[in-house]
Amino acid sequence: MKIWTKDEIIARFNMERAVRMIEEGFIAYSRKTVQVPPVQNFRFDAANGDCCVKSAYVDGAAAFAVKVSTGFYGNPKQGLPSNNGLMVLFSATTGEPVALLQDEGWLTSVRTALAGQLAARLLAPREVHGIGIIGSGEQARLQLEYLQPVTGCRDVFVWGPSAKNRGLFAEQMSARGFNVRAMDSAEGVAANANLIVTTTPSRDPLLRSDWIRDGTHITAVGADSAGKQELDPAIIARAGVIVVDSIDQCSKYGEISHALSAGLIQAGQLLELGALLDARQRARDDSDPSQITVADLTGVAVQDVQIAASVGA
Repeated sequence: MKIWTKDEIIARFNMERAVRMIEEGFIAYSRKTVQVPPVQNFRFDAANGDCCVKSAYVDGAAAFAVKVSTGFYGNPKQGLPSNNGLMVLFSATTGEPVALLQDEGWLTSVRTALAGQLAARLLAPREVHGIGIIGSGEQARLQLEYLQPVTGCRDVFVWGPSAKNRGLFAEQMSARGFNVRAMDSAEGVAANANLIVTTTPSRDPLLRSDWIRDGTHITAVGADSAGKQELDPAIIARAGVIVVDSIDQCSKYGEISHALSAGLIQAGQLLELGALLDARQRARDDSDPSQITVADLTGVAVQDVQIAASVGA
């Protein structure tokens, strides 16, 4: 069995290959040619932490994967990263372990950001005049970084609960060619951006519907387990297009679940990301400048097996 450290994984990583494989994985998921067992979730309230165990196998692939991902959100106060984890690839022929990817959660963060890139490709306005980022951690930085191939906009407005962290975010991403302004509120972000990405583990809505301007697209990635929520459900109700990574999963938790349980939307309105990628079509109506669109990405295990295979096979 090969054992890859985080540094070795990063050295082997090829973004184009990873994007292609994750796109293929979403398509396979929507075609129902993937085995995806139920997600195992753990919650550690005393430590403000959670853990999920995800696994998947794409029909005909050489390997299947099991991923353990943790998020302990008080860790930065102790000088530790908030996210961690590892992935294991097993042979689909013999069951033997093929590769242990000690990525420390990096691959999970990257595959989430790449899903955000795919969603923006289908849903972002043709003319983005401001990118809004809610959150200021690693996922926020990766989401912004991987939006670069989708839009030429470099004007960014960021808000996160920590003034220190959002200032650091602004400094770091400005050094990478963005014009970043740290805002004092999420409302300030919404007022200046028509492409917004939310990346926090919040359990209360951070964006209100009356703050969201017509013509805005929102990609929400933080609500990846039960109880988490970043968006006012009324935002979902206003959306002309609602895209999810998994209809089944997002109906149980994530932003969509809150709007469904409140009776604000119907399950029939949901479009699956993989089906849209399979059809090779944009989901946004570019003839309607006022259309609001939302992508709810809760994280599907097929992303894990595909990104693991992209570096560890």
